[in-house]
Amino acid sequence: MQAISARGLRKTYGPTTALAGVDIDIAPGEAVAIMGASGSGKTTLLHALAGIVTPDVGAVHLATPMGVVDVARLSDAERTRLRRERFGFVFQEGMLVPELTAVENVALALMLVGAPRASAIQEAAMWLGSLGLAGMEDRRIGQLSGGQAQRVAIARAQVTGASIVFADEPTGALDSVTSAEVMSALLSATVGRGRTLVLVTHDEQVAARCSRVVRMRDGLLVDAGAGAAGAPAASPQPAGTLAPPAPGTAVAAPHPAYGTPAAPRVPLTTEQQWQVRA
Repeated sequence: MQAISARGLRKTYGPTTALAGVDIDIAPGEAVAIMGASGSGKTTLLHALAGIVTPDVGAVHLATPMGVVDVARLSDAERTRLRRERFGFVFQEGMLVPELTAVENVALALMLVGAPRASAIQEAAMWLGSLGLAGMEDRRIGQLSGGQAQRVAIARAQVTGASIVFADEPTGALDSVTSAEVMSALLSATVGRGRTLVLVTHDEQVAARCSRVVRMRDGLLVDAGAGAAGAPAASPQPAGTLAPPAPGTAVAAPHPAYGTPAAPRVPLTTEQQWQVRA
């Protein structure tokens, strides 16, 4: 079973076609780099897979403990919950909260899904330590280097146990040495723990460290790449066709089917979110 797959994705913005019928399969534990020129559709594909944008046509199938869910058919609220609990995100500029410390930025992701502040801080500190930031927990983002800030973003993306991490140019604003260090940390925190990583990059050196590189042009996937062992990619299916589920696989209805969380997920109120530093 694939961790996430898409069939026949099409997305237009006015007269501009961002996706022109994309099929892709991503296996559990795989690190996939999406490359292409500016305007090729790579970021739109990433956003469609992550449920940030809804394709005009096509399906995005996500494997969950309760079966396969079509992300593209979920409601806005369901996709928000999915992004909060099952996906992690690392962006080029980190998108961290500058008013919070490093440990608070990471802990906030846990608090937003109902974790008590004390345990969230403890878990966040453990993640920061594992990424080489022990002793920097109480620094604000402006007191960190670019590479350190990106490690905070990686910790935030994984602290909730996200099974898939989506990264959009995670090293784009870094020098080559720091880029290599951040990429090592990102791979260790994701595929090194059996998680799946999907990233967009312009950097061939970053892409080369992934288990597979796929390339886009004019809204189409023109090269599906090969696996880490050099195995050829699977034969492409016609756009719009869906691979049948594996025998015995349950197919979930297009409503919340993300499995039962290990702990109660009680959303914080707006006031509670701003009291994270209290």
